[in-house]
Amino acid sequence: MSTVYACFCTDIIHEGHKNLIKKAAEYGEVIAGVLCDREMVRYNRFPTVSIEHRIRMLEDIPEISRVVVQNEIMYDKILAELKPDYVVHGDNWQGGPESAIRANVAINLAKYGGKLIEVPYTYNEEIKKIDDRIRDKLAMPELRRGRLKKLLGIVPIVKTIEVHSGLTGLIAEKTVVEHDGGLDQFDAMWISSLCDSTAKGKPDIELVDMSSRIRTVEDVLDVTTKPIILDADTGGLIEHFVYNVRTLERMGVSAIIVEDKTGLKKNSLFGTEVKQTQDTVEHFCAKLRAGKKVQRTDDFMIIARIESLILEKGMEDALNRAKAYVEAGADAIMIHSRKKDPAEVFAFCDKFRQEFAKVPIVVVPTSYNQVTEGELAEHGVNVVIYANQLTRSAFPAMEGTAKSILANHRAYEADKNLMSIKDIISLIDTL
Repeated sequence: MSTVYACFCTDIIHEGHKNLIKKAAEYGEVIAGVLCDREMVRYNRFPTVSIEHRIRMLEDIPEISRVVVQNEIMYDKILAELKPDYVVHGDNWQGGPESAIRANVAINLAKYGGKLIEVPYTYNEEIKKIDDRIRDKLAMPELRRGRLKKLLGIVPIVKTIEVHSGLTGLIAEKTVVEHDGGLDQFDAMWISSLCDSTAKGKPDIELVDMSSRIRTVEDVLDVTTKPIILDADTGGLIEHFVYNVRTLERMGVSAIIVEDKTGLKKNSLFGTEVKQTQDTVEHFCAKLRAGKKVQRTDDFMIIARIESLILEKGMEDALNRAKAYVEAGADAIMIHSRKKDPAEVFAFCDKFRQEFAKVPIVVVPTSYNQVTEGELAEHGVNVVIYANQLTRSAFPAMEGTAKSILANHRAYEADKNLMSIKDIISLIDTL
């Protein structure tokens, strides 16, 4: 009897999946694949149920003879192992990043004479309602809040991109590329005080208060599902910090990063060029303990940002502070540097890991941007934040367009560099 393979990347079986399975059964014995959690995340489908649940869901379908786990998004290994006569898939992967997976399947089937069967994608209002319900579920505070901690246990490094509005949130949410035998996307979003202030035309000195910052968070929360890490600057007074922790946790924010400085906030990349005062270990630890004490859940993370290397206080000071902050309850440590190479960050990570094997490390490679995520992961880094690149790319583009219109007294010359309104609108979901 011929064998048929179909891989599923879903938390629920709806009419479209049932149609595909029935079609597959016409060709022979059906083997169903369940994409593992790590590859589900790469596929832009964060699992809302366990892989065991997804396996049982398929095992209960009469037409399916057995279920296997597919550990890679590309089909090389699974097809080499199973050598099915047919692979069945919906025809909705013929365009966009998923077309790379389709091409991979065709190449591997050709190696031994297998065939690809594409079933017309089933679309109706009921299926749309189910898909929308899953997405809405991912956006709910109680599910979004804990997703960062879950990602730390699933992916090698959590790729985080700066956003400062609903539209930039949608870019972070929906940008997927084919890369190195798979699909890649951002895992989380970073809302920084620098970019939030810049978007409002204000200086980055904590002038934009938390009420305004929260409105930005709400704009992003309203149109996205990915976890949010918020830049809390110094955290302000302890008495204010604890209330902000409660508010952000309730909203569904996954983490805040608070830096160990006091006084008027100045951007860290100025280093010792401007007067900056590092907080005492005792006071900053008191702030961390107070924040952890008022949390209602274990999902929310308070990440301690260490400025010792920025302020040229040395590696020993940075490591001593890291130890104290972890003991005070910090869920992760962010080590910052403005050097042009990552050597001192690597040195910190290597020494920190000797004592703390599992405490997550966060880095922001703005100045040492030649380093790769793989290199960072080799030194124990768990989260990488691309902290301001969307803001920095937007301003030159907008300024160039403005100059072109002024110089030519019309918009025609600028048009070649512009995204169509139709494409922009397509990013925005309608209810």
